[in-house]
Amino acid sequence: MTSIDLHTFLRTRRSIRRFKPDPVPDSAIREILHTATFAPSAHNRQPWRFVVLTNPAAKAQLADEMEAEFQHDLQKDNLATEEIQKRLKRSRERITNAPVVILLCVDMTEMDAYPDVERKQAEYLIASQSAANAGMQLLLAAHAEGLGSVWVCSPMFAQKTVQQALDLSSQWEPQAMFLIGYALETPAVRERKPLEEITRFI
Repeated sequence: MTSIDLHTFLRTRRSIRRFKPDPVPDSAIREILHTATFAPSAHNRQPWRFVVLTNPAAKAQLADEMEAEFQHDLQKDNLATEEIQKRLKRSRERITNAPVVILLCVDMTEMDAYPDVERKQAEYLIASQSAANAGMQLLLAAHAEGLGSVWVCSPMFAQKTVQQALDLSSQWEPQAMFLIGYALETPAVRERKPLEEITRFI
């Protein structure tokens, strides 16, 4: 593979939200997770944790629990009832229709402990950044397997609910959710901000 081939591969990953019903082989899921663990992490502590859902009942349970909290939040935003129901339906279908749902968590157990608030916050942030690195690597690994995927941040707004729904340790803090499967359709690339707008060379 040339550098051009690799750049093309990286630039052709898309966020896929609609999937074919075809199951994803366990071997592919394991390969994706294994590749994700090669992401860089602060102090090489590898604070990422993964929860894999392929069972329809488990996905429905997660969707049910998250839906209740999502509805509560939308009502606080004073949205119209029709709009709330529309968003709840879309959120639920995305979870239940995805062949694979992978929850990404952060575990602070092996990270450094500090007595002051500033360094505690910094340590938590770099652990979260480490998990995010693994999340990006996971998306690219799925792309390498010919699968579509999308990064969903909703677990951040319902961390306790997700922990309870999946009977997770309180040390496994939900950060994101990845929906994975064979793409039903591949969207066109969205416009990217020009480098001149987002970069400063010194």
